Amino acid sequence: MPVETFRATAHLQNGMVVKAKSRNFEMMIDEPKSLGGTDTAMNPVEVVLCALGACQSIVARAYARKFKIDLEEFWVEVEGDLDTDGFMNKSDVRRGYSEIRYNIHIKSNASYEQAKEFVEFIERTCPVGDTINNPVRLVLNDIVLE
Repeated sequence: MPVETFRATAHLQNGMVVKAKSRNFEMMIDEPKSLGGTDTAMNPVEVVLCALGACQSIVARAYARKFKIDLEEFWVEVEGDLDTDGFMNKSDVRRGYSEIRYNIHIKSNASYEQAKEFVEFIERTCPVGDTINNPVRLVLNDIVLE
């Protein structure tokens, strides 16, 4: 399968509110009041956690039949540790997550061994997990003055 390029835009609104768009969809992103926002939406690092859980869920749905697993329910709880002093420039600490942890809940006809094999496959296959877990080249193409 060829490489597919995904695109998104993030347009700053009032305060710290951002309108993010990709394809024909949009979502609002904000910061909690403790970080200078108005707490009207998830913040970017919460969106990252949601993206991981959603990606794992989609992989589960796409491949459950291959593993002969009938998914009655599937959900992922995700949490991560982030030192906000980095974002606030109060100290020279890593600005991103230092650790992300998750629990995968599966309600199905699968045995524990089947579920374990399935989850290991999900972990290897999830593009968001791969992006988080492995270095990715981040390239600024240009600065465009309007």
